[in-house]
Amino acid sequence: MIEQIRIDDAESKRILDLEESHYLDLKSADIAPAKLTEAVSAFANTAGGELFIGIDEADHNGRKIRHWRGFSDVEEANNHIQVIEAMSPLGTHYRATFLAADGRSGYVLQLIIFKTKDILYASDGVAYVRRGAQKQSVKGEEALHRLRLDKGIVSFEDETLNLDPKLITNSVAIIEFMLNVVPTGEPDTWIAKQNLVAEGKPTVAGLLLFADEPQAALPKRSAIKLFRYKTKEAEGNRESLAFDPLTIEGPLDQQIREAVARTKKLVEGINRLGPNGLESVTYPHETLHEIITNAVLHRDYSIAADVQVRIYDNRIEVESPGRLPGHVTKENILDEQSARNPKIVRLINKFPDAPNKDVGEGLNTAFEAMKKLRLKEPVIEESEHSVTINIRHTPLASAHDTVIAYLENNDEITNMIARDLTGIRSENSMKSVFLSLKDRGLIEPVPGKTIGGKAAWRKTKPKKR
Repeated sequence: MIEQIRIDDAESKRILDLEESHYLDLKSADIAPAKLTEAVSAFANTAGGELFIGIDEADHNGRKIRHWRGFSDVEEANNHIQVIEAMSPLGTHYRATFLAADGRSGYVLQLIIFKTKDILYASDGVAYVRRGAQKQSVKGEEALHRLRLDKGIVSFEDETLNLDPKLITNSVAIIEFMLNVVPTGEPDTWIAKQNLVAEGKPTVAGLLLFADEPQAALPKRSAIKLFRYKTKEAEGNRESLAFDPLTIEGPLDQQIREAVARTKKLVEGINRLGPNGLESVTYPHETLHEIITNAVLHRDYSIAADVQVRIYDNRIEVESPGRLPGHVTKENILDEQSARNPKIVRLINKFPDAPNKDVGEGLNTAFEAMKKLRLKEPVIEESEHSVTINIRHTPLASAHDTVIAYLENNDEITNMIARDLTGIRSENSMKSVFLSLKDRGLIEPVPGKTIGGKAAWRKTKPKKR
């Protein structure tokens, strides 16, 4: 039995005003059930999303006007529900709710579509994906293979290259590994048992883990690029680059260690304004290590792009090529697991002092470490071709507390200084914080500094009797 909920007028207006996007779509109740499966397929094969069925839309003088026209009763939607249910053997790819609104006609069917581990096909036998507010069909074996890679159904790590297997059976990296981990074994035998060679050719996983220079065989997709931008702007540019980007190469274990070490060293040279004046910027080692490790181990190696670590004055961005694999989304990434490169993840865990000691717990560790330093949690963003984790150097304290803490040690504070301290970008938003503190009698404008960029605030002075 599908749940039925009655909502108030304000909530129904909110639904009518929703903007269609990568994660949201609105459809008329007249949509054919088969056509509806295309939209469901697109959401399930991309990042999941939400559908409202029973919303009409008309063009009125260039403006889109919507109105609520749901199913006359819940049984009228039976064909839609049945065809959606039949898309997957278990029928666990969606959750449905009927919404009835005060003063509006019929039941709107709300569908929450979950990102699926496997490809979900529409009733026409075609798979679809969501691109912005539109759906696109996925046709042809090449396109379907790309989708399988995106969803982590197949992994590029198992592809072979027409190279001499001695690149991984007789390398310095494999010899050191064997001496430390399997001292009584032979490289050739051990490599074969781990399926790192197929038909006499090394696999991508084997090259990434045990070739001394994997980048020679896998150029532009197997290194880490390190950037240092001397700016707090949303994007860095050539003018704000502190130096030419660094390229970190070598087998994966070595890459991760070097990237973390270099990132830490560069960060230690950054100072930022704090309540007590200039302070050294500090990020937890666990956060940098786990996020860089995650970016390297779970990236899509079929995409010709390197992992990027971008260090700004107020944040670090780590961009990993490829979308989130399987059923993993931004919302459930700390609770769900889906290894795009399971062989790499398993074998690198055998290395001495493995970078992924606690398999499956890396990002949780990174987030907890930020909380312990009273810094805000990293922010995860997914684009069409990559996942970026933004590690912000923003205090967990509220903007109000940060302003008051600064004024404990300083005579006055400006909008620019306050935005630097709090991470708030908007001047107007920061001004609202000041006005809120003023209304509570905690701060006041500095006499003679009340207009323009020089406007400043101070702790409220006791009134003279």
